[in-house]
Amino acid sequence: MVKAVKPSPGTPSPSLASLGWSDFFGDQLDPDEANLVPARIATVHRDRLSGLSLSGQTDLTLPPQASTGDYAVGDWVLVEPHSHLLRRRLTRKTVLERRTQGGRVPQLAAANVDTLFIVTSCNADFNIARLERYLALANEAGTTPVILLTKADTAEDAEAYRKQASALQRGLPVVMLNPRTSDAAAALAAWCGPGQTVALVGSSGVGKSTLVNTLAGSAQQLPQQTAGIREHDAKGRHTTTARSLHAIAGGGWVIDTPGMRTLHVSDVASGIDTLFAEITELAPQCKFRDCTHVHEPGCAVQAALKAGTLDPERLARWRKLSDENQHNTPVQSARGAKSPGGRGKRR
Repeated sequence: MVKAVKPSPGTPSPSLASLGWSDFFGDQLDPDEANLVPARIATVHRDRLSGLSLSGQTDLTLPPQASTGDYAVGDWVLVEPHSHLLRRRLTRKTVLERRTQGGRVPQLAAANVDTLFIVTSCNADFNIARLERYLALANEAGTTPVILLTKADTAEDAEAYRKQASALQRGLPVVMLNPRTSDAAAALAAWCGPGQTVALVGSSGVGKSTLVNTLAGSAQQLPQQTAGIREHDAKGRHTTTARSLHAIAGGGWVIDTPGMRTLHVSDVASGIDTLFAEITELAPQCKFRDCTHVHEPGCAVQAALKAGTLDPERLARWRKLSDENQHNTPVQSARGAKSPGGRGKRR
């Protein structure tokens, strides 16, 4: 069984719950696995992994034929206590993954994330279509999305950015903050409590690594590197090259990810439905079940468009994102293999 490290005087004893463990993972344990140590994947590199347990952080040994690409930061795994051999990965509660252009297999970004902070700036980086892609990704993964707006102090009308972001999805929290100040940690405290896990996504240069350093506080042993942006187009330089798990001063955990300026949606039909709920809810009222909402008679979506209760730009973005998702989502062939194109099924 796991033996906890003796805490320093006045420090509460660590627990698996403080690392993000819950009954969801405990219920997966078999009786014959009582001698194995639960560990959470803390870093994923091309040729190695590290895990965090009650005994601290250590390098893990992969089983034969396994690849680091099979694991995501935030995963819970069971390892042998002395050899640190990874025996198996527990089923994920949530998983963030994305498909790159031309990529056949989705890239794992993070696992078992409770809240996804989507970071963008009040400048040329602010892109509604890209934000909607992130939101569809978060919805499909089962995480709670929150949009964080940085560099508000440099914008002529920061409130306009906030209103645009808030309108992207019902009940979407939008927070303006300066990642460099302690006020940022206070503004995000509701999502960063003990045992909670958050992840940050967004373009390079919007302040993700700076925010990780702020949330981690002075106790962080190796702060994330940061870099500036090109002011004329708001494009930043990549400073985070590998995903990693960091303790938050308030008791939670934060996962930083490399900057992503492009995001190709795939297999996120349910996430898109949540994102465009006003369209999703109209569809059942259409005369035809397979209505494309373009030219069919009795289309409730077109009726809302004519009545002025549905934004035509919003409908255009829904159609573009839905078409892209349909094209990129693999479909199951008769032999069980997957190929891109067509209308896919959720995994």
